[in-house]
Amino acid sequence: MVDKRAKKWIYLNNEIMVKQGEDFQLEKDKEAVYSYFVDYVNKNTVFFHNLEEKMRYLIKNDYYINFYEMYSHDEIKEVFKLVYDKKFRFASFMSASKFYQSYALMDDTGEKFLERYEDRIATVSLYLAQGNAEKAKEYALMLINQEYQPATPTFLNSGKKRAGELVSCFLDEMGDNLSGIGYIFDSSMKLSSLGGGVSINLSKIRARGEAIKGVEGRASGVLPIMKILEDIFSYANQLGQRAGAGAVYLNVFHSDINEFLDCKKINVDEKVRIKSLSTGVIIPDKFLELAKEGEVCYTFNPHTVFLEYGKYLDEMDMNKMYEKLIDNPNVKKKKVDAREILVKISQSQKESGYPYIFFKDNANKEHALKRIGSVKFSNLCTEICQLSEVSDINAYYEKDTIRRGISCNLGSLNIATVMENKRIKEVTKAAIDSLTMVSDLTNIDVVPTIKKANEELHSVGLGAMNLHGFLAKNFIMYESREALDFCNVFFMMVNFYSLERSMEIAKERGEKFKDFEKSEYANGKYFDKYLEKNYEPKTDKVKELFEGMYIPTTEDWKKLKDQVMKYGIYNAYRLAIAPNQSTSYIMNSTASVMPIVDTIEVREYGDSKTFYPMPYLTNDNFFFYKSAYDMDQKNVLKLMSVIQRHVDQGISIILHTKSSDTTRDISKLYIYAHKLGLKSLYYTRTRKATIEECISCSV
Repeated sequence: MVDKRAKKWIYLNNEIMVKQGEDFQLEKDKEAVYSYFVDYVNKNTVFFHNLEEKMRYLIKNDYYINFYEMYSHDEIKEVFKLVYDKKFRFASFMSASKFYQSYALMDDTGEKFLERYEDRIATVSLYLAQGNAEKAKEYALMLINQEYQPATPTFLNSGKKRAGELVSCFLDEMGDNLSGIGYIFDSSMKLSSLGGGVSINLSKIRARGEAIKGVEGRASGVLPIMKILEDIFSYANQLGQRAGAGAVYLNVFHSDINEFLDCKKINVDEKVRIKSLSTGVIIPDKFLELAKEGEVCYTFNPHTVFLEYGKYLDEMDMNKMYEKLIDNPNVKKKKVDAREILVKISQSQKESGYPYIFFKDNANKEHALKRIGSVKFSNLCTEICQLSEVSDINAYYEKDTIRRGISCNLGSLNIATVMENKRIKEVTKAAIDSLTMVSDLTNIDVVPTIKKANEELHSVGLGAMNLHGFLAKNFIMYESREALDFCNVFFMMVNFYSLERSMEIAKERGEKFKDFEKSEYANGKYFDKYLEKNYEPKTDKVKELFEGMYIPTTEDWKKLKDQVMKYGIYNAYRLAIAPNQSTSYIMNSTASVMPIVDTIEVREYGDSKTFYPMPYLTNDNFFFYKSAYDMDQKNVLKLMSVIQRHVDQGISIILHTKSSDTTRDISKLYIYAHKLGLKSLYYTRTRKATIEECISCSV
């Protein structure tokens, strides 16, 4: 047990809330950081006489890989010197404690720290550079400047001898036979043990009561499968260091949709209640049309659809097929009320935060790879929007047909530091390089569908954090014209430079992602919106913010279009904005691009509370940190739609509602989000409700 003196930092941190006059004592947080290091971290850190002694010890005792097989000692020393010369200091107690509690390497007893923040950064940089000393220094500068933060799996595991994988997210589709179901159970367990979040599309599974081998009433439906998956993710974690995390998605036209939605109700029978498994609903345009018009709606037994058309229900364009399915007497169906289903979704979200919502047709309208495959569902945090295919998994004596699942590694730009250092171009390109290296280093051969997707598509997901922090620091309201203007320019630039770098990688390696020729990058259609107008700042305030930075013009986009059509691009997918709560603390940043919830956030750890003042918070800019709960959610969704224009995948969007908001109010927000072209919605949070986010996407 730690005595009270050892917890001096906690008391200092808590004194933030003891006002002097009208002001919080924000300076107490810096005192807490100092005490935390002097009274705890330094006393519990293993110190070495020099860098070589440290590296040799960590390598010999199987903490680190042998970096001397990649670099000379002088090269390693240069990277560490670059990092330590920056004299980095944590800006808040939350930042420091989060790093040392969750990310710093500890000895096998779990009592002593073997790394400081600088060491973790140097190690990550050396590992991702794979022997390229100059590239390692480029990564190290980017990370110590806190301009970019890799996802938790990458930041946690890079360079360690005993480590999980570097990838954040895996997605796959479950086939409608015992072999296909068993394959997903097996792969989910393996992927979960590697430390990634796993999302499964259940929409092809036959509904409860469907026929098996021609005998009616034998199929158990999706719920028993969900129960097994929940147990799998609970059992299979990453060496007890990170919990397993899983999600399942179901198409709203699937006949089991009511049972699927009911499973998250607090008062539902324990036999059918799903507690820890995340759920998501796939919503095609046709369903929203029926709900808005108040028309009768039908759900369908997917196996009968497949028998009639040789095609799965969730792969059909329901705008074209809905009436045909209704008219076909061989397709079994149920009559439901579309509005009641929408209300049930909003009720469930109000109670539990679930299900996530995936607007399937929106995701595919803007999909540059639509001629290669379709986007059918998303991940645990709803920002991954990639094509996927179901594999044919047969009996052991028959050959399987392995198709692409989804593998995606994540990371986030820190908007504030990138803007202050005027390094959007440099950091975006370096970030794409580092993410691509994670993809290249990932070899998950135990799950062939995931391996195939990664090898053929090289997908990455570069996101962003600290939007609200940056705006508040510059005295810009989140719900303002200036915020819309800033996001339109900033994310256009990130899109441009990420695409340019992916093209350069393809040119350097002479390799494009598979089937590039069928994409809208290859025929140039992707670039149309950037050739029609300039994305320059419109407001004086935003013009000031971008002073000293070159903003790509329509001519630049025309040149890039020609280069991409000639050389291709390496990464089939490049951008995805994850929630990144966990690592935003380390970066002293507001999470993702969402508005903050509390000006001073409160976190409970054991028998104590930690207070986290928002980044750059002063008594002068307090007013600009308006809570998400006090914002008009339509304004938030509008800002997200501006960002979405430039993001090829999705955004993890949280709705913040009040307890007084009705299910009708929430349903209207769904319809508004869809109208704006958004691809998905993450949690719906009601004030005072707390929901833990998926750790796998906490980049």
